[in-house]
Amino acid sequence: MRHALITRDTAETKISVEVNLDGTGRYEISTGIGFLDHMIEQVSRHSLIDVTLKVAGDLHVDQHHTTEDSALAFGQALAKALDDKAGIGRYGLAFSPMDETLARVALDISGRPYLVWRAGFSQEKLGEWDTELIEHWFHSVAQTAGLTLHVELLYGTNNHHICEAIYKGFARALRQAVEIDPRKGGAVPSTKGQLGG
Repeated sequence: MRHALITRDTAETKISVEVNLDGTGRYEISTGIGFLDHMIEQVSRHSLIDVTLKVAGDLHVDQHHTTEDSALAFGQALAKALDDKAGIGRYGLAFSPMDETLARVALDISGRPYLVWRAGFSQEKLGEWDTELIEHWFHSVAQTAGLTLHVELLYGTNNHHICEAIYKGFARALRQAVEIDPRKGGAVPSTKGQLGG
């Protein structure tokens, strides 16, 4: 099984994250930020990647370090579990509707981190989570997982729906990209023979 465990211990956060790319979408998430927990649970459930993520962060300061570091560690775990990326689909695309909202997420496990973010929120918080940190979460995951990631809000007005549609779209695109394609015969999906750089 494609599995990885990452620990990250700094003066700002203490993190343990475990992923199984060939799971069933089981999760155990505890970041100390309720809405962030809810979104990472959506990623696990809809990508079918098992995720255990535990964070003890300096929330008495603010939510930035917990959000950023949990995303960096999650991305590292994805990259480690993907190893040389042999046989993967590599690309993923999802349109994600939620009531009046429609989001589109496209990604490439290219090894070249890049985020295009065309979404926004009309309120400062979802639950207790600062909405300005949502883009930063995706940027941090893309950075350490080596994703070229494009996130677009096509339309929508409800901030909860917007956020959830984006996370679910990311999950479904990620599922396509990490799954093994039996037709590839274990080959790395690049004419260069490797992904990254």
